[in-house]
Amino acid sequence: MSFPLNAPQREAVRYADGPLLVLAGAGSGKTRVITAKLAHLIERGAAPARLAAITFTNKAAREMRERAARLLGGQGKAEAARAVHVSTFHALGLAILRAERKALGLKPSFSIFDPADLEPIVAELVATADRARARAALWRISGWKNALVSPQAALATAEGDDALAAARAYVRYAEALAAYQAVDFDDLIVRPVELLERDAAARERWQQRFEHVLVDEVQDTNAAQYRLLRLLAGARARFTAVGDDDQAIYGWRGATLDNLAQLARDYPSLKVVKLEQNYRSTVRILRCANALIANNPKLFDKRLWSELGHGDALRVTPAADEEAEAELVVHALVAHRFEHRGRFADYAILYRGNHQSRAFETALRAQGIACVVSGGQSYFERAEIKDVVAYLRLVANDDDDPAFVRAVSTPRRGIGQTTLAKLSEVAARRDESLFAAVFAPEFRAAAQPKAREELERFCALVGDLRFRAPREPAGRLLAELLAGIGYEDWLLATLDKREAQARARSVAEFAAWLARRGDEDGKSLVELTQMIALITMLDGRDDDAPDAVRLSTLHAAKGLEFPHVFLVGLEEGILPHREAIDAGTVEEERRLMYVGLTRAQRSLHLSYCRSRKRAGQRVDCVPSRFLKELAQEDLRYAGQTLPPDEAAKARAAGSDRLRQLKALVAKG
Repeated sequence: MSFPLNAPQREAVRYADGPLLVLAGAGSGKTRVITAKLAHLIERGAAPARLAAITFTNKAAREMRERAARLLGGQGKAEAARAVHVSTFHALGLAILRAERKALGLKPSFSIFDPADLEPIVAELVATADRARARAALWRISGWKNALVSPQAALATAEGDDALAAARAYVRYAEALAAYQAVDFDDLIVRPVELLERDAAARERWQQRFEHVLVDEVQDTNAAQYRLLRLLAGARARFTAVGDDDQAIYGWRGATLDNLAQLARDYPSLKVVKLEQNYRSTVRILRCANALIANNPKLFDKRLWSELGHGDALRVTPAADEEAEAELVVHALVAHRFEHRGRFADYAILYRGNHQSRAFETALRAQGIACVVSGGQSYFERAEIKDVVAYLRLVANDDDDPAFVRAVSTPRRGIGQTTLAKLSEVAARRDESLFAAVFAPEFRAAAQPKAREELERFCALVGDLRFRAPREPAGRLLAELLAGIGYEDWLLATLDKREAQARARSVAEFAAWLARRGDEDGKSLVELTQMIALITMLDGRDDDAPDAVRLSTLHAAKGLEFPHVFLVGLEEGILPHREAIDAGTVEEERRLMYVGLTRAQRSLHLSYCRSRKRAGQRVDCVPSRFLKELAQEDLRYAGQTLPPDEAAKARAAGSDRLRQLKALVAKG
C-alpha cells in the first residue's frame, strides 16, 4: 500500500474470502480502507470491472473513485481504477434496469420521475387537491415500497382513512407508472430486487458480474437495499459492509439498524473488524462523544480513541433567546478566528432543523461574513433547469406526459389550457400519451388549426432530436434544442433583464456541463437524461470552496468535518426533537447529537436558549438532556471558574494574545 494502515485497517483490507463487517467509527478512515481494499483485490488478481463499491451519495462515490484513481494510478494501474464500478445504490439499480429492461417490460427510453412529477399523479389517485395530503400519501407509498410491502399487503394492513386511501392509490400507482413507461426513485432498487428474486438466470448474471461488493454506510440501508446486497453477494458472500451503528440517523426515511443485526444472522461466518482509532478529533471531544453514545443500547461495543492530543475543553454557553444565541455564536467565532488566524471555512454552525438557520445567517451577514447554507435549493430545482430537463425527458421518452406539459408550455406557443384539455381527453379515450394524441384524427378535428400546427411543429422538433440522439453528441443536440425553442429570447421577453441573464447563464452552464459529461463518459443524450435524476450539478462542479462559514443541519453534515464546530439549539424539544420524544425514538436523536460532536476536529462550542419564540409566543426552554450525558470534566460552562492549572494556561494564552495585538498595532 502507498500509505500506512493501522492493524485493524490492514485486517479489513486483507480479508477477502468471505462476508466482512467493518465497524468504522467516526473519523476512523473508512474511505481509506475501502480504497485500499479495491487496490488489494486488484493486486490479488481480481478483474477491476468485476468489483463494485456502492455508497449513498454522488459526492461519496466521486471521492471514492478519485481516491482509487490516485492510489492505483501511483501503481501504474490508472485504467484499472476507471474499470471499477463505483456508484450509488440508485445508479447501480439504474444500470440493472437498463441491462434487464426487456425482462422488466421497459423500453430503452424509460423515464425516471421525481417527486414533483409524482405529486399530481398521486393527488389524482387519492382524489385530493390538498398538496400536503398528496405528499403524505406519496411518502406512505415510498415507505411501503422500500420495505418491500406489496400494494395488496399494504391494502390489507392499512389502518385509518388516510392510510387506506394511500393503499388504494398504491394499487393503481404502478399501473400509472407503467402507462408512462416510467419508474420512480424507489423502483431503481425495488424493481431490480423483484427481478433478481424471480429470475434465476438474471440473478446468476449479476452475481457473476461482481466478484466482490463493497458497501459504504451500511447502517443507512433500508430493507430493499439490504435485499439487493444479499442478491448480488449470492452464496459466495464475498462482500465488505462498512458502517457505524452509532451514526444511524436516517430511520425516518426507512433505514433500519435491523440490517446490521440481520447480517450476523444471515451470515454465521461473518467476520467483524472494529476501527476505533479516530484521526479527526481531540481526546476531549471523543471522550464526550463516547460518554454520550454509551447511553444507547449497543449492537457492537466500540470506543473511539485518538493520538491527536488532549485538546481544549468544550464550551457551553446559554443565551437569552435565539437572536442572542446567534449574536453570541458569531462574536465567539470572530474572536476565535482572529486568535487562531484561521479561515471562515474552518468553522461550521450545526443545528437540528432548517428553521434555525435564519438567525445565524442574519448575524453573520450583519458582520459582513460570508456563509454557505447546506440543504438549500438543489440546482435541478431551479425553474430554468427544470424547463430544459423537461425537453430532454421528452426526447428520451415521448410517453412522459408531465414532461410534455412543461415543455410545450415553455416557451409559450399560443397553446392554451383549452387546447391541452382537449388533447388530454383524446389521449385518455385512446389510452395513449399526449404526444401521440397530437396526431390523432379526433384531436385534429377538435383543435384550432393554429394551435394544432404549433403542437405538430413542437412534436417534429422533439422527434428529430430523438431520432438523432443515439448517434450524435449530446452537446450539439442540446445547443440545437435551445436555439430551436428560442429559450434565451423568451427569458429576456418575460423577465426583467438581470433575472433573465442570470437564468440564461445558468442554462448555458448546464448545457456545457452536460456536453462535457457526454464527451467524457461516452453517453448519449438519452443516457445522460436518465442519469440526471441521480446526479447534482453542485456535486459536479470543480470550483474551490469559498472562504465562508458553513451553516448546516446535522443530517446534512454527516460525513463532513471541520476544525471548529458550534453546535447550537441544544434544548429539549429541539435536540432531542419533541416528535422523537413523543414517539420514543430518542436513541436516534442521541446518535444525531453524536454525529454533531464528531464533526469537530479541534474545538467544539455548545449553546442553548433559555427561551424561544414558538407560534408567536415566547416559551421557556429546558437544556437538552444530552448535555448532562457528556463527560462533565471536559465541559466549561460560561462563567464557570477554571481549575488552577487551566487558569494558569488561560492567563499565559491571554498574555500571548496581548503581545500579538500590540505587535499588530506597532506594525500598523
